[in-house]
Amino acid sequence: MPAPFRPYVALLALSPFAAVAAEPVDLLIRHANVVDVVAGKLRADRLIAVRGDRIVAIEPDARAARYQAQRSIDAAGKYAIPGLWDMHVHFGGGDKLIEENKNLLPLYVAHGIAAVRDAAGDLSPSVFQWRDAIAAGRLDGPTVFTSGPKLEGYKSIWPGDIEVGSHEEISKALDQLQGWKVDFVKITDNTLSPELFMDALSQAHARGLRVSAHLPFALPVDEVSRAGLSSIEHIEYAYKAGSSQEAQISAMVRRGEIDSREGWNRIQATFDRKTALAAYRRLAQRGTAVTPTLNGSFVTAYLDRDDHAHDDYLQYIGPGLQATYAWRVERAAKDDAAAIARRHERYERNASILPLLQQAGVNILAGTDAGFLNSFNYPGVGLHDEMQRFVDSGLTPLQTLQAATINGARFLGQDRRHGSLAAGKAADIVLLDADPLRDIAATRRIDTFVLRGKVHDRAALDAMLAAVREEVAEQRAAQAASAAQPPRTGGQR
Repeated sequence: MPAPFRPYVALLALSPFAAVAAEPVDLLIRHANVVDVVAGKLRADRLIAVRGDRIVAIEPDARAARYQAQRSIDAAGKYAIPGLWDMHVHFGGGDKLIEENKNLLPLYVAHGIAAVRDAAGDLSPSVFQWRDAIAAGRLDGPTVFTSGPKLEGYKSIWPGDIEVGSHEEISKALDQLQGWKVDFVKITDNTLSPELFMDALSQAHARGLRVSAHLPFALPVDEVSRAGLSSIEHIEYAYKAGSSQEAQISAMVRRGEIDSREGWNRIQATFDRKTALAAYRRLAQRGTAVTPTLNGSFVTAYLDRDDHAHDDYLQYIGPGLQATYAWRVERAAKDDAAAIARRHERYERNASILPLLQQAGVNILAGTDAGFLNSFNYPGVGLHDEMQRFVDSGLTPLQTLQAATINGARFLGQDRRHGSLAAGKAADIVLLDADPLRDIAATRRIDTFVLRGKVHDRAALDAMLAAVREEVAEQRAAQAASAAQPPRTGGQR
């Protein structure tokens, strides 16, 4: 090359138009409309580059030539959201139902759910095994966060609890839970005294553990929040804080002057929007989250309108788990017209505070309460039902989507890696056929689910559902065959 041309060649090599080696990636999703749940924005015509189980870039699709992908997905007309988080589920029903509970894991994946928070049951040893196996890649399923067995008083009605009756027993129980590397602690109020409840909360908080709870009626919500409660499970407990006389009513119940039923009547009669907003702002300031679990309450409240006996989704729920639904159904069947009206009123009253919680800045967590015992509140699809309840109760689709993604990740301290779509975060990506910011029902229209970098297209998701359906059919057949066997009788030797 003649010497006069050499400087121009060198300049060309340094120019932005010079050829650059393409960056190798495992997956390139192109032309997607990316929902930024943190900023609340929709970013059109984006590429998402994935290597291994991480997102390495989200950029305008015009830059796609920078990447050399082993697999590419054309997501034109699709909407990308983070994998969903169900922040309140249960696995349980006894050791005979371990396999039926394990069958629920693919139901979560088939509905775009990347993580679940197990809020206690009676199968904790199995849940710990599943959690670890999923994390190690030996088992397909959503990432599992779990409380292990919850803390309760003696003779609790709930199976699988650690029952405690003293400061020392609480300390020993917390040692056990930390030994199992639980992700949070669950405390409930069935037989645990208010004093021991506060002791358990104080000890767990002192150890740096997150604590979720059902609140004893005898304790004001503000007092429990001040003591370090991380989350209130079920919206009715938060409703109580909206009474202008909550402290006095709680004290009356604590002294035995009235029972909790009468206490609730007085709470309802003295509920005040201004009082509620002030109380909820205090919850927000202290970081006390609320998991409303609306859908399970809705189903039970309106069993008079829909008994769910012919739900298609029952084909995915094992016979043993279905049998655990009976107790709520049988109890509801005893209600007369007045009691049914009260059920309806109670649900609507509780759901009505959801916009107040949002307005006050409370961290709202989308969780279903799905699992054993909770009738027709289905694992998997139930989270989409829950999100619809949120919108029906006054939240926007964006606020609802945040409750089912980034809010849960933040609550568990996982938001650096999970809960939103960004470079460096987990490759948990749901591609939808419609815009969830316009209609939250779009979250049901899943085209593809990328979970930990692994692509599950619609055919693969349908195959998961079909496999669960076949397994449940076999379980039903085995149960029917067992029931048809004549009883054994003693014979002569």
